[in-house]
Amino acid sequence: MLRTAICDLFGIEHPIIQGGMAHVATAELVAAVSNAGGLGIIGCGYYQAEWVRQQIRLTKQKTSRPFGINVPLTSPYVKEVIEVILREGVPIITTGTASPRPYILRFKQAGMKIMPVIATVSAAKHMEEAGVDAVVAEGMESGGHIGEVTTMALVPQVVDTVKIPVVAAGGFADGRGLAAALALGAQGIQMGTRFVASTECVANPKYKQKILEADDRATTVTGYSTGLPLRALKNSLTEQYHALEQAGVSKEELELFAQGRMHLGLIEGDTEEGSLLAGQIAGMIKDIKPVRAIIEDTIAQAEKIIASLNNFRKG
Repeated sequence: MLRTAICDLFGIEHPIIQGGMAHVATAELVAAVSNAGGLGIIGCGYYQAEWVRQQIRLTKQKTSRPFGINVPLTSPYVKEVIEVILREGVPIITTGTASPRPYILRFKQAGMKIMPVIATVSAAKHMEEAGVDAVVAEGMESGGHIGEVTTMALVPQVVDTVKIPVVAAGGFADGRGLAAALALGAQGIQMGTRFVASTECVANPKYKQKILEADDRATTVTGYSTGLPLRALKNSLTEQYHALEQAGVSKEELELFAQGRMHLGLIEGDTEEGSLLAGQIAGMIKDIKPVRAIIEDTIAQAEKIIASLNNFRKG
C-alpha cells in the first residue's frame, strides 16, 4: 500500500486528492472519491452560501470519511461561504486565486487542515510561514486557472523549499503520474480532469465525451491579458476569446463575455459556446469509469512501477 504523509495528515487511505472543480465537484463525486479511499473536495466556485451548506450536508449523508472543500477567495460570497464552512465543520479546506492569510487563524481554531493551491515557489514559502498544513503545487498543465511553471519544474523546487507535505497537480491521470510525483518528492497527487470522466461526476455527458475525444494539443489557454489565464478544450468560445484579446478588448469586457460560460459548457453541455475546462492530460483519458476503479487502477499501476524500478541494473 502506498501510504504517505498526506494520508496520515488527512486520515485517508490513498495519496490521491480530487480537484475542487467548480460546478462538477459536487457531493456525488466528492463522496465517491472519499469512499474509495482518496480525498474528495467540494468545489464552491462562485456559488452562494446556501448552496455550499446543502452540498456539505449532502456529502455527509453519502460518506463518513474525510472530505474537503475548495474556496476561490475571489468569490463575491467568500465571507458568507467561510462562515457556513466553519459552522458545518468541514475538516479540510483548500483555497485558490488569493491568499488565505486573513482566515488561517479561524480555520486553525476550528481544527481544520489548510492546503492552499499555489503555482510558485515563493507562494509555497509564504503559505508555510503563514501556518498552513500542506500545499498543492499546481503546474500549468492543469485545467482551469493556471500559473506559468510546469509541474515537472515546479514540484521539486517547492519540495526543496518547504518542510510541509506537497501534493502535485497538473498532468496526472494514472499510476505513472503518481509514481513520478512521488519520485519528485511529492506526497500525493491531485487529479481533476480524470475524475470528470467518471460515472459519478455530474458533468454533462457531452463535456465528458469531448474529453475522451481530446488529443495532446486539444487544450488552449485564454485570459492572459486579464491576469487569470484559463486552460480549456479548444472550441468556438476559445477562438472568439482569443480574437477579442488580440483586438485589445478591456478586461471588463472580457469578463462580461465569459460570464456564465463554465456552467453552459460543464453542466448544460454546450460544447461550442461553453467553457470546457480540462488539463493537457485529457489526451490520455479514453474511458469513463467508476471513481473506485480510477483510484484502484492508479494505485495498482503506481505500485507496479515502483516495484519494477528495483529491477534496473546498477553500474
